[in-house]
Amino acid sequence: MPNVLITGASRGIGAAAARLFAREGWDVALNYNKSQMEAEALAAELSGLGGKAVPVQVDISDPEQAARMVREAETALGGLDAVICNAGVALPQQLLTDTTPEQWRSLMSVDLDGVFYTLRAAVPGLVRQKRGAIVTVSSMWGVTGGSCEAPYSAAKAGVIGLTKALAKELGPSHIRVNCVAPGVIDTDMNGHLSPEELAVLGEEAPLGRIGTPEEAAQAIYFLASDRASFITGQVLLADGGMVI
Repeated sequence: MPNVLITGASRGIGAAAARLFAREGWDVALNYNKSQMEAEALAAELSGLGGKAVPVQVDISDPEQAARMVREAETALGGLDAVICNAGVALPQQLLTDTTPEQWRSLMSVDLDGVFYTLRAAVPGLVRQKRGAIVTVSSMWGVTGGSCEAPYSAAKAGVIGLTKALAKELGPSHIRVNCVAPGVIDTDMNGHLSPEELAVLGEEAPLGRIGTPEEAAQAIYFLASDRASFITGQVLLADGGMVI
């Protein structure tokens, strides 16, 4: 049975991905930071499907905690076949000049540094076994940039650059590295938007609606699975056609 570590797995896209991997027969390590009740409930739900589901509480913005997360996941599951770097935070929409250094560093520490710390810890195990898949989660704003979303756009663009570089670096070890860039998805991160605002955003997409966490999870699972065995270094936009 294959094993996967998913960061930010207690809710939203991460939880949807965890459910999908578990349904497909994977054992899952569920990283969370503050949402203990949600993570433990999800682990119990997934364990009922017959496999292992192990919650791991760490703050991935801390390099020592990120390394501990990977060690605990490898020990609990017997190694890792895939790593999904999904955890992320956002700031209120605001001008760059209104963004404080503390806000900038807080966002970068999770959205970009946390990916680096997680992968720095996980890559050695994948290289030793000469196989595996990494899927990072960026955003359409990491591709195009978003007005009044400069820090978030910068972090998510950094994730894309890291993904492409690692695809070249790890390809000789038979490790695939790809990225999913969601558009507007119905998650807590967009909970500050009113139904009317979400409807307007949905109308901007050619498909005429916003996406669901389950739809973003399908893109993540595809890139982690053997169905994408000859795909690496790619950015898959799950955005309803917003960026074409």
